[in-house]
Amino acid sequence: MEYADYNQMKQMQQMEAMKKQLLGKMLSKEAYERLGRVRFANPELAAQAEMYLLQVYQTGRLGMVSDAQMKEILQLLTSGRRDFSIKRQNV
Repeated sequence: MEYADYNQMKQMQQMEAMKKQLLGKMLSKEAYERLGRVRFANPELAAQAEMYLLQVYQTGRLGMVSDAQMKEILQLLTSGRRDFSIKRQNV
């Protein structure tokens, strides 16, 4: 592994740790657990929610986020999406 790759990987790990630390401070225990479950089921949605939370936090317009608020944020982020269902036909 090259030195530059190692530094970049180390920097990404540090940024991820800082993000987790900030999210841990701004989310209630229940909201943090909900985000973890969403991350497991839908990593893209969890990443969007994290970015949204961090951006709002930086503006100073966000205090402690409850589980109910986390549900609202997730609904807001998924409201523009469509759910697709695939129906099988017996042949």
